[in-house]
Amino acid sequence: MIKDITLGQFFPGNSVIHKLDPRMKLILVVFYIVILFVMKSALSYLLATVFTLVLMILSKISFKTYFKGLKPLLIIVIITGIINLFYGKGDPLVQFWVFKITADGILNASKMILRIALLVISTAMLTYTTSPVLLTGGLEQLLSPLKVIKVPVHEFSMMITIALRFIPTLTEETDKIISAQKARGADFESGNLLKRVKAIVPIIIPLFISSFRRADELAVAMECRCYHGGEGRTRLKQLHMHRSDILIAVVAVLVFVAIGM
Repeated sequence: MIKDITLGQFFPGNSVIHKLDPRMKLILVVFYIVILFVMKSALSYLLATVFTLVLMILSKISFKTYFKGLKPLLIIVIITGIINLFYGKGDPLVQFWVFKITADGILNASKMILRIALLVISTAMLTYTTSPVLLTGGLEQLLSPLKVIKVPVHEFSMMITIALRFIPTLTEETDKIISAQKARGADFESGNLLKRVKAIVPIIIPLFISSFRRADELAVAMECRCYHGGEGRTRLKQLHMHRSDILIAVVAVLVFVAIGM
C-alpha cells in the first residue's frame, strides 16, 4: 500500500498536458475542483468522467498509474460511500435499527465515490505532468499580487513544492523502515486495533527523525548554493502563455460550463 502512493511524483513527457503552461494548469485544476462539488445531474457526472478520461489519455500516463494513486485512499472512499449510503430520501430498500438504505442513498454514495475519484485523479495529474520547478514558478506568479501586502509568496510557493516533492521520498523511507522492522520480527498485521496502533510507533519515530535530518540537509544545501529567497532571483526557464494554452483553456471552460449546468 505504501508503494502505491504516487502523489507528488513527476513523470517527464511530451504530451499536450505536459506542455500546457503551469499557471493555466493550476487555474483549471482549481476551477475543476469547484465544478466537481457543484454538479448535480447524472449528465454532469457523465461529462466530468468522460472529460477526465480524455485528459488521462492526452497526458500519455498509464491508467494503471492513476488508479494506483487511488489505492491508498480506498478506505477513505469506502467509508465516505457508506456514510452517504444512509443519507437518502424515499422508501427504504433495506432497514435495520435506525439505519435505512434507499435508492436515493445508493445514488448519493455513488456520486460521492465518483466525485472523490475524479478529484484525486485531476489533482494527481497536475503533479504527474508538471515539474517541481515549473510548479513553483507558476504558483509564485499567480500569487504575486499578494506581494503588495508583504506576503512571502516565493517562500510559500517553495514550501508547497518541497512538500509535494518529498511525498515520494518519505513514502520510500517509510517502506524501508517497515521492511527493517519486519526483519527484526515486528508484526503490523495481527492483533486488535490497539495493538496495531502501538505497532506503528516504531515506524513513526524513525520516520520523524529521518524527515528532520533530510530537512536539515536540504537547508544546508540551499545555503551552500547561496539561496536567499525570491528577492531579485532570475529564472532559467521563463513562463510564456501561448495560443495553444488559451485555446485549451477556452475548451476547458466550455466543458466546465456544460458540466456545471
